[in-house]
Amino acid sequence: MDLLTLIFFIAGLAALVLGAEWLVRGSSRLAATVGVSPLVIGLTVVAFGTSSPELAVSFQASWSGQADLALGNVVGSNVFNVLFILGISAVITPLAVARQLLRLDVPVMILVSVLTLVFSLDGTIDRVEGILFLAGLVVYTGWLIWASRRTVAAERAAGPLGEEPDTAPGRVLFDVVLVVAGLAALVLGSRWLVQGAVVIATALGVSQLVIGLTVVAAGTSLPEVAASIAAAVRGERDIAVGNVVGSNIFNILAVLGLSSLANTSGVEVSVEAIEFDIPVMIAVAVACLPVFYTGGTISRGEGILFLGYYVAYTVYLILNATQHAGLATFQAAMLWFAIPLTGITLAFSVRQAVKRRHATP
Repeated sequence: MDLLTLIFFIAGLAALVLGAEWLVRGSSRLAATVGVSPLVIGLTVVAFGTSSPELAVSFQASWSGQADLALGNVVGSNVFNVLFILGISAVITPLAVARQLLRLDVPVMILVSVLTLVFSLDGTIDRVEGILFLAGLVVYTGWLIWASRRTVAAERAAGPLGEEPDTAPGRVLFDVVLVVAGLAALVLGSRWLVQGAVVIATALGVSQLVIGLTVVAAGTSLPEVAASIAAAVRGERDIAVGNVVGSNIFNILAVLGLSSLANTSGVEVSVEAIEFDIPVMIAVAVACLPVFYTGGTISRGEGILFLGYYVAYTVYLILNATQHAGLATFQAAMLWFAIPLTGITLAFSVRQAVKRRHATP
């Protein structure tokens, strides 16, 4: 691995972050002129925009025949989004959870995560399954926008909602330029990042799947980190949570869907991913239900819990990749202590939340 490879890798990450920032800023303002709610903007425009690096990287990796990197990027990003991004955002400020997330969006996230495992059982997510994913994205997004526009229109009819978006032609043109420039930066950055990641993985003797699950997944999720933290700090909690849930749905339906079309053989799935990594992604998605349900918020304590599990997940990947002697002890500690204790704690929290809701007149 030479210095030039490292420079291209870092430059690729920088281009991805900058491109996503331009894309999100421009598309968010364009979406606001259409008249949709902040939650739906978080679930769609911000989520899809910040997930564009994952799309660019996985599509490029699949096109180049790096299937493990393509899949690992999606699975690793989804785990990172929930455990790290929601965790650190909740530590900054407890996050309010809209009822729509519990009723529709989190169940959709769980469903598409399970479908990923089902489609992977034969060792490949083929083109037909990719088309089904893309069709699901169209239906889901269309429903969100239709339902939100009806709600916002009804609220506007009842009274003013605040400052109206700037619809001047000059502002709209500037936002369009931002979107185009952002997409260009994403395409260029993804190429540099994939090339650098493959070389680094080979030099370190680490599999492409592990690199995709960790370094590339965290790197391409930096726009989500920035967007969710900024939203949490500014009090836009719907956008902070919606961005993560929407990004996870987009990663599976759009990123895996399009990646399966980029290669004639689809996206090949390793046994390791089927037996461990995809089930972890499903478990993380399912864990959102009890955490989101307790009090309708993600508390600082739950945020710390999420961060702790992300650290544990990363440690496991490193220990497993290096076949460290402490792997068996670490697995036993997680299986027989940490996970059961977490389950008991969440069950107690849900029980208390149900009691409070029944006691409220």
